[in-house]
Amino acid sequence: MFRTALRNVLAHKARLLMTVLAVMLGVAFVSGTLVFTDTLNNAFRNQTAKSYDDVAVAATSYADPDSATEEPGISEATLGRIEGLDGVASATGRVQGFAGVPDEDGKLIGVGWSNKGSNFAPGADGKDPQYAFVDGGGPTGAGQIALDKATAETGGYKVGDSVRVATNGPVKEYTLKGVFTTDDGAVTAGGSLVLFDTATAQQLFLKPGYFGEVTVVAAAGADDGKILDAVVPLLPDNAVAQTGQALADQQAEQIEEGLGAFNQILLGFAGIALFVGVFLIANTFTMLVAQRTKEVALMRAVGASRKQITRSVLMEAAIVGLVAAAAGFALGMGLAVGLRSAMAAFDLKVPGGPLVLSATPVVAAVAVGVLITMLAAYLPGRRAAKIPPVAAMNSMHAAPSQRSLVVRNTIGAIIAGLGGAVVVLGAVKGSEAGRWLIAGGAFLTLIGMIVLIPLLSRPVIALIRPLFVRLFGISGRLAGLNAVRNPRRTGATASALAIGLTLVTGLSVIGVTVGQSIDRMTTDQIKADYMVQMAGGGFLDPSALTALEKAPGVAAVSPQQAAYLELDGHFASASAVTAGALGQVLHVETVDGSMDSLAQGRIAVAEKTAKARGWKVGDTLKTVFNDDKKGELTVGAVYKDSELLSPVVVDTSVVNPHDVKPYIPQIYVKMDGGESAANEKALIGALGDNPAMTVLDKKDIRDQIGGFINMMLNIVYGLLGMALLIAVLGVVNTLAMSVFERQQEIGMLRAIGLDRRRVKRMVRLEAVVISLFGAVVGIGLGTFLGWAVGETIKGSLPDYALVLPWGRIGIFLLLAGLVGVLAAMWPARSAARLNMLNAIKAE
Repeated sequence: MFRTALRNVLAHKARLLMTVLAVMLGVAFVSGTLVFTDTLNNAFRNQTAKSYDDVAVAATSYADPDSATEEPGISEATLGRIEGLDGVASATGRVQGFAGVPDEDGKLIGVGWSNKGSNFAPGADGKDPQYAFVDGGGPTGAGQIALDKATAETGGYKVGDSVRVATNGPVKEYTLKGVFTTDDGAVTAGGSLVLFDTATAQQLFLKPGYFGEVTVVAAAGADDGKILDAVVPLLPDNAVAQTGQALADQQAEQIEEGLGAFNQILLGFAGIALFVGVFLIANTFTMLVAQRTKEVALMRAVGASRKQITRSVLMEAAIVGLVAAAAGFALGMGLAVGLRSAMAAFDLKVPGGPLVLSATPVVAAVAVGVLITMLAAYLPGRRAAKIPPVAAMNSMHAAPSQRSLVVRNTIGAIIAGLGGAVVVLGAVKGSEAGRWLIAGGAFLTLIGMIVLIPLLSRPVIALIRPLFVRLFGISGRLAGLNAVRNPRRTGATASALAIGLTLVTGLSVIGVTVGQSIDRMTTDQIKADYMVQMAGGGFLDPSALTALEKAPGVAAVSPQQAAYLELDGHFASASAVTAGALGQVLHVETVDGSMDSLAQGRIAVAEKTAKARGWKVGDTLKTVFNDDKKGELTVGAVYKDSELLSPVVVDTSVVNPHDVKPYIPQIYVKMDGGESAANEKALIGALGDNPAMTVLDKKDIRDQIGGFINMMLNIVYGLLGMALLIAVLGVVNTLAMSVFERQQEIGMLRAIGLDRRRVKRMVRLEAVVISLFGAVVGIGLGTFLGWAVGETIKGSLPDYALVLPWGRIGIFLLLAGLVGVLAAMWPARSAARLNMLNAIKAE
């Protein structure tokens, strides 16, 4: 039977080509993902290990530097005591925070979140072992800095140049003392690193005399564990210490966990691609078995059992799967190299290192390739074994019985109905629990749709067939009839396309709806002309608020300041604002009371929070402030929930006395004359042309949020592209094998006057009909699921309203039609080139 299987594979290698391609693409996705993440994991692990090669013990403070009740870090006195311990060769204190420099155009170099500032900590030899200087040296006094090599080259800076450095506070100018290379994670992630002298760094990022972390180098022969035991008692309560090896292992584990999540996302999309490929494989083997009915019957007649027939088909599938797995693994290696290069192209730097090839991706490639192919071929193999020898010898291909179709449709209807009910239940329930229900219901609905799709093919295609007949005449009529000739085959081919478009449409509905809700929120709730924030998403220094208040042309300024209160025993996040300016920069809809009461030291509470806590206007609430001082606050207003404000709003004068340093993520500014180039320039100038601070108008705010949503949608579209490509291969495969089956019929059509041009058109239109059928089913189901997910998040978006992205849906339908045309190019050409007489004589 193995020889028979091998002979069949070699005899039908052209017809199995699309199956090999489909499995190969899926395997490439899986193996490429595994090799890529293994390579990244190894590179980051080696970098981390290198960073802690000489570190015996590392101590880190987790104190709040702005707390009035605890020590802000590890003091210099503590560092001195650690240096005096037995077995300690040296101890180095480090402090770090946000710092960035501009390029020649005044734009921040780096990606914001990975722009870092730290201190140069030289030893007795005047060198800091963490940094290798390629020009100049480290900063030794105030007014001096050093830059990493990549940042210096990007900005065009040379030793001796004056460099403007942005931190959370005002921009200051420093003299560039040196340029260095480093393995610091901020630099390898595509950011920048600015080194200051220790005193300056402490003043900027923590407090004079304190460090955020301390690293200890052991003397020769000293035991790291004993040093750790001696260091721990010296540290403040808010600091922890570990051996360098333990810290390296911990960071490596965290990297592995982070990459594991990334790995699971990619493998999830690979799984979708393979799931789509199952339909192509099953269709291929179903058609091959149907075309070899006489051969199967002859084998049965000479003594082959049903099990042997099934095993023969599965052996064919295993051979095909093994070949596809080998090709897919080779392609996956190329994909891993390509992904790494792509990250570098987008300035997402990764540490250097070799491509890692472990046993896992090899085993996964073989297992996925062989098992998926055999699984998909199992049912066609069973059907082949059930063909009666006599019926097969007479070429009587047994059509599915009416009973089997009724059973199939009944099961499909039950599964789809149950899935749809679960999806609706999840939509009604809402929240995270509702989304989990929707996920389960979506899976059941998708399975039910796949089972039912042959039944759906006739009525759906019947709706669009008249259009094809009117436009394309006899070719259109024949295409419509051919598309429903074998509903199971048409359904299986369309299912692959429907699955991809279900996901694409569902995500598009959610993305566009959320984007427009946020757009309306921005338009309706933000009355300010500009919003100021840090480029890296950090907190603005209070000096920025003062500078904006003094800027020319400013009508009103209010921070959106983060504050935290305990009200009547309930912890609450609060937005601290400038009471007199709030109404000019934000639209706040009052339910009860007056927002003007904020100026009198009262608080405003969001409607949902007020109902949940039973608070109303006039209630006096016992309050605990951030510094643990106690007091009382009175509710002066209840307002409609807003995405722009926390559940509690308070004037800055109420909370500032209790915060060492206010946390200001955004500042809203209203200008005389509204938005204009002159007003924007005035604000940028007031901020000292700080490259780390961005001034956004309303359009920028919308684009910032909408751009993120569109970026995520484009990433998903790209990842689903593999599944859609496999679906296209399925259409090609079905048409090619269908043309082979219908050689005699096509020959007869040619004989009675259907010319080659109309034969090509017939095949192309058949492909378009199948593709549009899959698209209609996928778009319909995707819209339903998008609506359901939207119902679970509308509570967090006050302006939420379902939006159907008709433009994108139209594009999806056009692309589906284009897919049909492209997929039919080869089969249509083959059909048109058939020799008329030979085709008529074909069996």
